[in-house]
Amino acid sequence: MSRVLEDLLALLKLEPIEENLFRGRSQDLGFRQLFGGQVLGQSLSAASQTVDPKRHVHSIHGYFLRPGDASLPVVYTVDRVRDGGSFTTRRVLAIQKGESIFTLMASFQGVEAGFEHQTKMPRVPGPEGLPTDVELLRRNADLIPERIRDKFLCEKPIELRPVTHVDPFNPQPGEPIRHVWFRAAGPLPEDPQVHKYMLAYASDFNLITTALQPHGASYMQPHMQMASLDHSLWFHGDLRVNDWLLYSMVSPWAGNARALSYGHVFTREGRLVATVAQEGLVRLRTPQPTT
Repeated sequence: MSRVLEDLLALLKLEPIEENLFRGRSQDLGFRQLFGGQVLGQSLSAASQTVDPKRHVHSIHGYFLRPGDASLPVVYTVDRVRDGGSFTTRRVLAIQKGESIFTLMASFQGVEAGFEHQTKMPRVPGPEGLPTDVELLRRNADLIPERIRDKFLCEKPIELRPVTHVDPFNPQPGEPIRHVWFRAAGPLPEDPQVHKYMLAYASDFNLITTALQPHGASYMQPHMQMASLDHSLWFHGDLRVNDWLLYSMVSPWAGNARALSYGHVFTREGRLVATVAQEGLVRLRTPQPTT
């Protein structure tokens, strides 16, 4: 297992402080603010550690309340809302500097028989032979601001291989659709909950930036302001993040400085294992005149 993957697993494991109270380290991905996937994955980890292991998370719904500080740890409090006959509900609050930065509701259920159907996986090329996102960025390394260059080009715990490359340095208008193969960059523990923490973490990559594609815009533009506002994730069954998964994303709407995107996550064999939805802030700020 690579060092960066070990670090991510440790990041998502959390430190128990007291009953229903956990502390998580933070990671700096090159931005001042916390990566949303970190608090998603850590919040789910905190909730899961208070639930009977025979029940598995099937949905999470979170709101990003304040920007998080990537230089500080995060404290998570878990409210054991309900332990019912079929479902378990947990509410999680993420706190920094005495203020709430994120809140999550998570629902858990045991295995149960029922009707089954799913949407079809799109027909796209497989991951073999596709360059990773880091390899694509390295082609224009000189265009990445020096203060964040090392963060963007370093080894990653999640390997991302875009099916169609959207050049962040020279964006062209196109359909708000994106397909990305991803997997953990090494083996993972067998614990199925760990794979769900990892999927929650990875589900924040690429999703809201899909909404920029019709406008020929990029997160690399100097006056672009983007932030996750809310995030929902539904799990549809067992999954393994160290096997290739296809993240198929679309943005059906943008307006009023917000954008909505959703995505489906499929196994290599075409089984739907998760559905994701996110609304985010997408604001092109007006440059302030210099005096």
